[in-house]
Amino acid sequence: MSFTGIIPLLKPPGMTSHDCVNKLRRILKMKKIGHTGTLDPSVSGVLPLCLGHATRVAEYIQDLPKEYVGTLSLGRSTTTEDADGEVVEDKPVEETFTGDQIADILQQFMGTIEQIPPMYSAVKVGGVRLHELARQGKEIERKARKVEIYRIDLLSTSLEGPYPEFTMHVKCSKGTYIRTLCVDIGRKLGYPAHMKNLNRVASGPFKLQNCYTFEQIEEAANRGAVEELLKPIDWALLQYPEFTVERQQVQDIYNGKKIRLGPLYVDGQLLRIYSPDRRFLALYRTIEQEGEWWGKPEKVFRLEGE
Repeated sequence: MSFTGIIPLLKPPGMTSHDCVNKLRRILKMKKIGHTGTLDPSVSGVLPLCLGHATRVAEYIQDLPKEYVGTLSLGRSTTTEDADGEVVEDKPVEETFTGDQIADILQQFMGTIEQIPPMYSAVKVGGVRLHELARQGKEIERKARKVEIYRIDLLSTSLEGPYPEFTMHVKCSKGTYIRTLCVDIGRKLGYPAHMKNLNRVASGPFKLQNCYTFEQIEEAANRGAVEELLKPIDWALLQYPEFTVERQQVQDIYNGKKIRLGPLYVDGQLLRIYSPDRRFLALYRTIEQEGEWWGKPEKVFRLEGE
């Protein structure tokens, strides 16, 4: 059996993204399944998995903003920047912070910030993943990378005692490390810090409340109802404008021909292409030629049997 579409998985803690792909392959008895970006094993939450032809849009899901709810623990830093690592600095907090103080500090991280990727990460340097070097006891210089924090809100606090904690909701760009954000926030407060736990609550249009557990997916597979769980391919592309072609142009789309567009486009803009009966056909990119706007194929999604 083969399926095409996107399953928003509720990833359990303790599994890598690749583990999740392998388990879904066993449940659905199909090979063509891909994830949409690595999620640390200890992190739970939204992990869209692409099935069949939908694997061709995984890269676009990876580029979408992500949302997390995480708890920062102040007073200790670790080798991995999260609760899984060994403590490398222990400095009990001697002052009492207020919620307003924490909230004010968080707002200083809004917008474009720079992060140095943690050693325990999947970032490659010289063709080798940093976590492989870290496990060999090596630490190398890493270049800072720019990421975007679209929103950061304080949700709750537990600020008493030598190791206060607070929980925050972060909406951020691709490539943001919440672990590193926690360390940097701690540094701003004058103390070592690490991420105690993390849950991804959204990945683009895929929300936590719309995700399915492995148990729910397996139950659906047993009763032949997997299609009920699938989101269509174009769900991963809703950030792009749509364009509907005439009925006689559908075959041209399938043949990869360029199409004439109307005015008021931006060069290089991506468009979702639909048939008059609302079938998603392709992803096209705009180009300007001799004063006219055209669309040329980026990816065509022809269904089997058409």
